[in-house]
Amino acid sequence: MVAVAGYDSSAIFQQIEKGLSSSPADKDAAIKKTKAVFQFDVKNKEGKVQQWTLDLKTNGTVKTGPASPKADIIIAVSDSDFVNLASGKLQGQKAFMTGKIKIKGNMMLATSN
Repeated sequence: MVAVAGYDSSAIFQQIEKGLSSSPADKDAAIKKTKAVFQFDVKNKEGKVQQWTLDLKTNGTVKTGPASPKADIIIAVSDSDFVNLASGKLQGQKAFMTGKIKIKGNMMLATSN
């Protein structure tokens, strides 16, 4: 279960989890195309940080907590900005250029589809 109280972005991770688990063919295609582990460090309004890991390298799963052993890319973003990115209200490049997103690791993964 990837739901975490106090984070609007939690619903987005639930949708990702549902999408990956409902279609094995789509999950396999995503793994084949992406080959990476993403860690999202999401800060809520209270200043607390929750981590989610999206594994599109080995098993196509979403979980709470840090990547283990290591993420290929770590994306730090506020809860509201993550929701706006996912809904299309905020463009990723603009968010990065204005400091709303901070990225560590393989930058090319952040720009790929």
